[in-house]
Amino acid sequence: MKKIILLIAAAWTMNVAQAQDSTAVTPAASSFNLGSWMKQNQIFQNLDLSVTAGTTGIGIDVASKIGDYVQLRAGYEFMPRFSMSIFFPIEVGGQPAKLYDEDGNRIESRFDRLSKALTQVTGYEVQDEVEMIGKPTVNNFKFLVDVFPFKQNRHWHFTAGFYWGPSQFAYAENSTQAMMSLLAVGMYNQLHYKITNNLAVYDGATPDILKEKKAVFEEYGRMGFPLGQYTHDVYGYYPRTEYGKYGKVIHEAGEYGLLHSKGDTYMMEPDVDGMVKVSARSNPFKPYLGFGYGGRLLKNRDDWHVSFDAGAMFWGGTPDLITHDGTNLTQDIENASGKVGDWIDLLGGIKVYPVLSVRFTKTLF
Repeated sequence: MKKIILLIAAAWTMNVAQAQDSTAVTPAASSFNLGSWMKQNQIFQNLDLSVTAGTTGIGIDVASKIGDYVQLRAGYEFMPRFSMSIFFPIEVGGQPAKLYDEDGNRIESRFDRLSKALTQVTGYEVQDEVEMIGKPTVNNFKFLVDVFPFKQNRHWHFTAGFYWGPSQFAYAENSTQAMMSLLAVGMYNQLHYKITNNLAVYDGATPDILKEKKAVFEEYGRMGFPLGQYTHDVYGYYPRTEYGKYGKVIHEAGEYGLLHSKGDTYMMEPDVDGMVKVSARSNPFKPYLGFGYGGRLLKNRDDWHVSFDAGAMFWGGTPDLITHDGTNLTQDIENASGKVGDWIDLLGGIKVYPVLSVRFTKTLF
């Protein structure tokens, strides 16, 4: 009997131990392994390094896949610096610097007479046009998502994402050779303002000889670069006043006086530092949509690829062309003529920037 009881007890103990072993959960089995999960779902299991070149500049990016159909890309691009010349013709009181008779012969203009006088006073020859040097300043960070929709053809991809960078994408200012002409123009306009407004030219007094020339100054008018007509009334401080404040476009009167009425000619004049400047700007955040095609770069190598992309970068409306006096040439001015007008129409009309690029890729792992 004692033996039977001992056998039953031993059997029960073994059953309990087996039950405990079957229900026990080790810590390793209960924890979540992120690395294993990402590997199982093919997330960030590769890394590609690329060099790019195209209409947005040159740059680099890195990419990694998420599953079989999606790839994330991030990188940086910038436009190599180069310059282009734009020439701004000078006018005096609304009259072009160059005048011709009916036979096409050059005749003396107000500018001709003024330039002679300014050369005598300043010792520098005043040119009838000023050279502006335009330079691109494009540089952007980009984040893009490539989708490969065709299971049997992984060459094609569609892309969505954004570019982000400084709002200024181009800049123009006068050349060094034009600086002497601009200084002379600024001196004449300062003199014109003071004489026609009966203000002291220097030391609290206006010389009699200049007082006698007031009618001549009023007849000639100011000197500058005509860039079209104002689309609205302009309020602000008059350029180069005795307070040293430069004119600025203000859309509401407020405490400022009326400078120009709608339809008046906008004459760009040198700033207080004797310079003329224009800054081209767009939204810093620019969405992107596009598509591309890629494949092996080398026939027997799977780690080198090349792809071509085409798409559109959305600038968020008409870009701004802001001059040094605050005038927006794409919003405040219309009917700009000549080559300057062509540049304003070109840059102001690019609401969607075309993106064409080629990408050379090396798979690191």
